[in-house]
Amino acid sequence: MSPWALVLVLVAAVAHATWNLLSKRASQADGLVFVWLVAVAAAVVWSPLFAGFLLVTGARLTWRDLAVIGGSTAIHLCYFVLLQRGYGAGDLSVVYPVARGTGPMLASLVAVLFLGERPSAAGVAGIALVGVGVLLLSGNAARGDLSGVLAGLVVGLFIAGYTVWDSRVVSAFAVAPLMLNYLGEVGRALVLTPFVLGARRRLILPVWRQHRFGILGAAVLAFVSYLLVLYAFTMAPVSVVAPAREISVLIAVVLGGRLLAEGDLPRRLLAAGVILGGVVAIALS
Repeated sequence: MSPWALVLVLVAAVAHATWNLLSKRASQADGLVFVWLVAVAAAVVWSPLFAGFLLVTGARLTWRDLAVIGGSTAIHLCYFVLLQRGYGAGDLSVVYPVARGTGPMLASLVAVLFLGERPSAAGVAGIALVGVGVLLLSGNAARGDLSGVLAGLVVGLFIAGYTVWDSRVVSAFAVAPLMLNYLGEVGRALVLTPFVLGARRRLILPVWRQHRFGILGAAVLAFVSYLLVLYAFTMAPVSVVAPAREISVLIAVVLGGRLLAEGDLPRRLLAAGVILGGVVAIALS
């Protein structure tokens, strides 16, 4: 992995763990309303950047672009909704490691089996270490919080799906990462609007008033974190980028232990060190 790609992935990991903390704190609010508000906020906040991008680059959307962006939007929509429900069922330090561990392992497997990517021995060892570290992190919690583990596993499937799909969108289909990311936010907002403005209309203001700082924070950080990962996909193979970004698991464990008092921090930090070793191995591959 190139140094620039590694920097992008590490910054994205910090942003990603932080917005997941904000989402966990809002987990008792209505999930659809929260996800919709985050998407609407992101569409508004990042609209000047997107407009400037179009003016500077002169980029134009084709029907093929809209089709592949639509596929990405559908996968991400399921991911965000299921993730928010998962946080209502389990701890951040359970749902997050299981989801983030399952996703990259499946994404890397698909990349190797179907996309022709061939990681080096160090890369394979790093991927294995990431998987072992995630299992160690969630092992004890899994016995006490089965619902959180199951939610993490389901979310992980969609993480694998959008990781592989989006890596092809920005590489094989040459869709600009900023365009994919921004139009994905707009797409999620539009798809959820009929559901939220229908039976859930009365919940919009209460959720906004109680979680507005979390909504705005998630709108900014989720966009930044994934935009950086999309650019990293243009610099390195998905089988390398996908596992390397999982250093966010270490960050999330610290946030969950310190800020949410989820407990067992020393053991989880020790196990997360295994993941860090995997990231180093991947970066050197």
